[in-house]
Amino acid sequence: MKKTAVIYWSGTGNTEAMANAVLEGMKQAGADAACFEVDGAPSDVSGYDALAFGCPAMGAEVLEEEVFAPAFDGWKPQLAGKPIALFGSYGWGDGEWMRNWEDDCRAAGAKLACESVICCEAPDDVALGACCALGKTLGE
Repeated sequence: MKKTAVIYWSGTGNTEAMANAVLEGMKQAGADAACFEVDGAPSDVSGYDALAFGCPAMGAEVLEEEVFAPAFDGWKPQLAGKPIALFGSYGWGDGEWMRNWEDDCRAAGAKLACESVICCEAPDDVALGACCALGKTLGE
């Protein structure tokens, strides 16, 4: 059984809803899945077979800078060769923060297991379905 985790930061609840859908997909795939808000996440993620990270776009299309970005920088060295997936919501722009985040993950040696899921504002049924599918991909 794969050991997987979802780690996210959410300011308004949109990314949290997406995280819950990712977790559900992981469980449907039969994974031993856990979900953590970034503050409660383990600093050592090397024991997980696959990880999903969620963070909304903030400010000028960047990751949340006070809590999430520093924590993610701490995890990056542990992601080399590991399958991961990214998700998050945004309020304006065109998803530049996600493209930059994907590039950062690739530079760290992480393997993006599937297409990232982004949505504008609150996730609709299509976005939640995509998050569930993302979780299934990581959990299989």
